[in-house]
Amino acid sequence: MVDDNIELCDENETHQQEIDNVLNHKLDDTTISELTDLFKILGDPTRIKILYSLSLDELCVCDIAEILNMSQSAISHQLRTLRAARLVKFRKAGKSVFYSLNDEHILTLLRQGLEHVGHN
Repeated sequence: MVDDNIELCDENETHQQEIDNVLNHKLDDTTISELTDLFKILGDPTRIKILYSLSLDELCVCDIAEILNMSQSAISHQLRTLRAARLVKFRKAGKSVFYSLNDEHILTLLRQGLEHVGHN
């Protein structure tokens, strides 16, 4: 259970060295906007399921639709969003199109997220 009380300082004293450190590493507005957009995309359960599935194996739309028990159209819509965010990539093999995670960063995001939610 989470304690709803927020602990406040007993003194109203700032710590200039720490403040300066944070201000010297401040994120620009563009980076903040891009990071916010990334977390919004990751905030969708279907997209997380797709990314997790792709973390285990390269899959075609038919495979993902079967795994998630969804229509190919719905999966295709989600994959468009994931591709636009550079989270997944694809390759064509004959008439099939296989999707995979775009790079190791995506796998790291998933692993760290899973570690965090699994941590007691």
